[in-house]
Formats: sequence, C-alpha cells, structure tokens
Amino acid sequence: MSKSTISTFDLFQRFPDNEAARLYFEGQRWPEGPCCPACGERERIWADAKRPGFYRCNADLVVFTVRTGRIFERSKVPLHKWLYAMYLLVTSRKGISSLQLAKQIGVTQKTAWFMLGRLREACGNDPTELTGIVEIDECYIGGKEAAKHEHKRLGLGRGGVGKMPVIAGRSRETGRVKAEVKPSISGRNAVGFVNRHVQVGSTIHTDESAIYNRVGGLLYKHESINHSAGEYVRGDVTTNGIESVFAVLKRGIHGVYHHASPKHLHRYVGEFAFRLGDGDVSRHTLDRLASLFSAALGRRLTYKDLIA
Repeated sequence: MSKSTISTFDLFQRFPDNEAARLYFEGQRWPEGPCCPACGERERIWADAKRPGFYRCNADLVVFTVRTGRIFERSKVPLHKWLYAMYLLVTSRKGISSLQLAKQIGVTQKTAWFMLGRLREACGNDPTELTGIVEIDECYIGGKEAAKHEHKRLGLGRGGVGKMPVIAGRSRETGRVKAEVKPSISGRNAVGFVNRHVQVGSTIHTDESAIYNRVGGLLYKHESINHSAGEYVRGDVTTNGIESVFAVLKRGIHGVYHHASPKHLHRYVGEFAFRLGDGDVSRHTLDRLASLFSAALGRRLTYKDLIA
C-alpha cells in the first residue's frame, strides 16, 4: 500500500473510540492547547475532570469542546464515526451515498444524510486560489428530459434543458479544483468566477466559447482551444484536465447519488471539487482529513437549514 494512504483497518486501530478521535481533533484544532473559541484566551482555561473534553474559559465563563463552532456541534454522533465518515468522503473518488454510510458506521440513513450534508458544507470553505495554468470549462448537471414524466418535461430541445450549469477551474500546477453552480452560463458569470478563484497573473485555458472572451486582458493571459474544429491539444493548451473533473463529477452524481436537487447541487459540486482538488495521491490521507477538519470551522449546518 502507498505510504500516502491509510487503510480502513489502520484507521480503526488508530481511532477505535470517541476518546481517541477527540484527542486527534483537539491536536488538529489546538496544537498548543485548548483555546476559547469566544475570546481566544489560552491561559485561563479549566479542564473539567469529570467530563473529559469539556473546557471552561475563566475569562468569559464560556464552556466549550472541540465540537464547538465545527460541523459536529450539537451532534450526538461519536467523533470516531465522524472521523470515519470524513475518511470515506475524501477517499471515495465518486462519493459515498447516505445509505452506504449509514451501513458503514451504524447510524440511520437520515443521520448519515445529515452528516454528509454538513461535511459537504465544509468542503466549500477552501479559500485557496488557482495558480499557474488554469483550465476552465462549463457543463450541465441534471436529469435527462426523456427520464421525466411527460407533464414535467420542458420541451425546449437538447443540451442544458432542465439542467443546472456548473463552471469549474483546475490548476494544472497544483491540481486544485474550484467549481460553482450558476443560474446561467454567461460571460459575466465566467469573469466573476475567474476574479474570485484565479490568482492574478495566471494563464487561463478554455475552449472557444464566447463567454470567455473577456477573461483575458491585463490581469490574465488567455489562450483557447477550438473544439468545434476538432482541436483538443495545441502545444500545452488544452482543457483535458478540467474535462476529466467533469467526467468524475457526472459519474458520481448519476452513479452513486443518482440525483442531486438544484437546492443541494452546490454542496455536491463542492464535495467533488474538494476531493479532486485536495486528493493528490502524494498527500497523506491524514493530511487530507486535516484539510477537511480545518475547512469545517464555522460551517455548522442545522437540520432545519438543510431541509429548508
């Protein structure tokens, strides 16, 4: 087995119970010791001897745990089950369904769905910019018109009818991926995506679509490939990398999840972008878990908000 991975068996040996997982998460969150999430106090922190993992800040009398302010806050699911769910999320290339997760960790399907919803929310919290040569493309995600009941068909032709547009970019230098669900594919949305996620000075590779005509200029170098003319590679100009990302995304959505509603699609897209962008095989699995835990700060999602 690769030195960059940890097997399921090894994971269970390292984190067999809630206490082992708690100590791991505390080490990730507070490498220098517990810190009050409210005021940042480190010195006047009292550990509750009767309730391991509970701390009180004597500066503002706040009681907190490693769950506070994270996606696990107010969750009754033991931390080692959360850790295993995170492991499955970052190592399952096409994702994992709530039904499968429920069977793996011994919770109800409803609880597993809620856990995955929270984890996906954390996946969309990566501020890292795309650098170097950045490939950008768009695709449409959603059900086929032919698979719908006749009264639900839009009857507007082929292509993106009844589907949600997704625009994404991939740094060829780092492998990092960014993706957004958009209400429509337009030049304005393409420029906005580039300005939010691509480092100034980078080189952008796209296809010949007119929506990318304005992404070049003074801030970025822009080169395009002409797919309609049968051109897919010209020197180092290509969009094959980002097209591979879309291929995995579509296989996961249709093959594992079967369906993603427009309301939740941005979370599924964020999950795939995180996993594919943070899933470089040269990175150790525990480092990838640490990245997901770091992204979970301040991303608590209530069940009420998830089903709203």
